[in-house]
Amino acid sequence: MIHRRLLLASTTHTYLAMQTHRTLFAPIWLGAIELAHRVVMAPLTRLRSMQPGDIPGSLMAEYYGQRASDGGLIVTESAEITPDASAYEGAPGIYTDVQVGGWRGVVDAVHARGGRIVLQLWHSGRVSHMKLSAGVVPVGASAIPSDEVQVFTANGILPATPNRALSADELPGIVDLYHRAAERAKIAGFDGAEILAAGGYLLDQFLQNGTNRRTDRYGGTVENRARLLIEVTSAVAEVWGADRVGVRISPSGTFNGISDSEPESIFDHVAGALGQFGLAYLHVIEPRVRGRFDS
Repeated sequence: MIHRRLLLASTTHTYLAMQTHRTLFAPIWLGAIELAHRVVMAPLTRLRSMQPGDIPGSLMAEYYGQRASDGGLIVTESAEITPDASAYEGAPGIYTDVQVGGWRGVVDAVHARGGRIVLQLWHSGRVSHMKLSAGVVPVGASAIPSDEVQVFTANGILPATPNRALSADELPGIVDLYHRAAERAKIAGFDGAEILAAGGYLLDQFLQNGTNRRTDRYGGTVENRARLLIEVTSAVAEVWGADRVGVRISPSGTFNGISDSEPESIFDHVAGALGQFGLAYLHVIEPRVRGRFDS
């Protein structure tokens, strides 16, 4: 009887493994992006853009090319959309024509192996330091200091420079930065773009009320706090078409001092609002991943 049970258990396990294998390696469309299988490389911070100007170089092209697979998808590390929006020394940018040329080398390396690749668009918001931004004070949804927020500079890890709150009049300019970055990503030859609204960075700072204490049309209600993300998504989708755009969120995240009193409410609204676009995908970070120490 014991041996029979082991045989049945083994047979069941083998069947489930075969079904999982068939699903994992079955083709799928993410919006307009056709994939040969469902193994996707998530964005991983590498900090290998060390040449002046945050330009992706040959080392990055080699790295992504090595990880490309025929018909598989790679989501790049975060690319800052403006020179004063970085949290890390060595992070690449997507705000100059020279950077576009550098990214084209990365894209070509991935495409040469039959892979697909989308660029993650990033504004760090208050998670920055004046040493990374040529003396520009970081910005955020509200001026909320936090000892938890640290950044990586040429002088090592430092507490973030206290940020100022963006005025409502400045927010169309932020949306335009995303729009222009999306255009540059398209020129570089990417297959799409992912908007980073996770990790405690700028768009996440607007979403969650631990960092958003605004009283204007970008603060207070879930509709208001999601407004900037919706405007950015609309701007990026205008460039790419919504079916080549993804959005990354982290409803359970605590990284970079982020928090919300009712995360279910804000992220339920965000998911519903983004669902109206017909995006390629919604990238949700697992609940177990909350920050740098328990990831």
